[in-house]
Formats: sequence, structure tokens, C-alpha cells
Amino acid sequence: QVQLVESGGGVVQPGGSLTLSCAASGSISGTSIMAWYRQGPGKQREFIAQITRGGYINYGTSVEGRFTISRDNAKNTVYLQMNSLKPEDTAVYYCKITTGVLEYWGQGTQVTVSS
Repeated sequence: QVQLVESGGGVVQPGGSLTLSCAASGSISGTSIMAWYRQGPGKQREFIAQITRGGYINYGTSVEGRFTISRDNAKNTVYLQMNSLKPEDTAVYYCKITTGVLEYWGQGTQVTVSS
């Protein structure tokens, strides 16, 4: 079993920045992949980015270079630095870890971009 705890969400003004964190604990393989997704109001969950343990990164097309994913393997923690936030970035942000053939999701953290 793997547990994921996300933090860092909140309310921010348009143009502002936030950094989300997701700490994993439990049975994590050496080839784990950690990723961020989000689900806005009335929308489907969408992929933001993922990073392997070795640091290989893929980004989705939704964030246009404004978001940066990073990872601290010693802490089993993945981060999402979000800059130039827009109202349309308002969503629940979820962390996912894929370890071996299993995947686990965090409970989500709310990000609201509003003036």
C-alpha cells in the first residue's frame, strides 16, 4: 500500500504563484512515476505532468509552460510549481504514483484563482 498526502493548495490572485507538494509513503518501487492531474468544475480530470525517479519529465498541453514538476527522491515527494495562474486553473489538483503495476491517488487539494 502507498499513501499520498498533498498540500499547498489555496486561494491566489490571477498572475500569482503556488507550489503544491505530494509526499508518498509505503511500498514504493525503485521505478515509480509520480504525476499531477487536475479536475476543474464540470470538467474531466486532465493530465498535467509526470516525472520518473530518474528525472524524466513529460508535460501535458494544458499548462503552456507555466507549471514545473520536480521530485525529491529522498523524501518521496513530488512538487508542482505553478506560475502566472489564471482563473481557468481553478481545480482540484491530484497527485498520482505508479509503482510497479499499481497506481495510487491522493485525496486532492483545491486551488482557486480569483481576484
